[in-house]
Amino acid sequence: MPAIFSLDPLFLGDAGNLEILAIVLAKVVIAFAGLMVSVMLMVWWERKFISDLQNRIGPNRAGPFGILQTLADGIKLFFKEDLIPDQSDRFVFKLAPYLSLVPAFLVFAVVPIGGDFSNGGDGLISVFGNDTYVQLADPHIGILFVLAMSSIAVYGIMLAGWSSGSKYPLLGSVRASAQMVSYEAALGLALVAVLLKTGSLSTTTIVREQAGEGPEFLGLFPMPDWNVIVLGVVPFIIFFIATTAELNRPPFDLVEAEQEIVGGFHTEYSSIRFALFFLAEFMNVVTMSAVMVTLFFGGPAGPDLGVLPAALWGFVWFFAKLFVFLCLFIGLRGTLPRLRYDQLMDLGWKLLIPLALGWVLFLATLDVFSDRGWTSGGERLVVTGVFLAAMLVFAGLLMVAISNGKKARERDGEEVFG
Repeated sequence: MPAIFSLDPLFLGDAGNLEILAIVLAKVVIAFAGLMVSVMLMVWWERKFISDLQNRIGPNRAGPFGILQTLADGIKLFFKEDLIPDQSDRFVFKLAPYLSLVPAFLVFAVVPIGGDFSNGGDGLISVFGNDTYVQLADPHIGILFVLAMSSIAVYGIMLAGWSSGSKYPLLGSVRASAQMVSYEAALGLALVAVLLKTGSLSTTTIVREQAGEGPEFLGLFPMPDWNVIVLGVVPFIIFFIATTAELNRPPFDLVEAEQEIVGGFHTEYSSIRFALFFLAEFMNVVTMSAVMVTLFFGGPAGPDLGVLPAALWGFVWFFAKLFVFLCLFIGLRGTLPRLRYDQLMDLGWKLLIPLALGWVLFLATLDVFSDRGWTSGGERLVVTGVFLAAMLVFAGLLMVAISNGKKARERDGEEVFG
């Protein structure tokens, strides 16, 4: 049955092939156009938001409130001269920007952005009499597809630096590879926690499992049944930090540290190819924010307040949650200083990965004891206490091992940071 639930009913109904093709093409066009417009608005909003934080005006010339500034910048870059270094691998140099951009589009294809999930709804809408989900595709391996695409995006950055024929872009691309590989492990472990609770890789099923009311807050009112609450906040925090590092957003933007490596992997790029990298960066911010909304905050699921049709409330809740995440990313960019590279690696390998692994084991232990009938508050409290004690012991041993390693390197005459 779970396999059937992850199929789009559009392909299981009585619609003809041409009708199905027309609906799918309409979804593709709307998803593509909507994502491009959202990226333009994201760039404009980031410049406006940070200018307000820094007591500046920000863009205010092109269009009302400067809202067309991003479009003007894109047109300008499109007509600039396209330079290709003499020592570069020309084919790979031209291909790399597209390897960064295409995965961002594909990730958004599996994110549900609307639908009626209130009152036990399954998220379906009717289009010309055919039921379908408000997403381009809902494969059985939806979340694994997201992980695969986020990993493939590394190749665009790595190949851009390698093919430029210059040492500074190469250093930036090597940094990107090390950073993304390091935080991919923590991100994947945080995702395992979500899968333990929902039991499905389908994004629609994950949203459906979070619809409705959850446990009561101090017996006063019911809280949402969101994974961020049910899983204990820790997986979400790990996922958010790891995502920020994978997106090369501040304070993890070591890939393009201007003070050290000029401009990073895109130093030799100009014109439209330069614009494609930044289009991919901001598009990834939008898509990964949408993924976090889907995994931890119920996606488009939310209460039907009655003023609008039930299906439209899904869009309202989804974009409201998405806007909060985008503002959070912008706020981090405007407030936090850039980390040193050793701090970046220490955070990923020595804190996030052990914590994510320990929390997955904790959630799995609670599930095992729940299956055996240990469901009372006192029994859960005992399991939680034993787990926390074990985690503290492990953390202490890890800190001792790290300290001994630093002392050993200092005795060998190595320079030790932190």
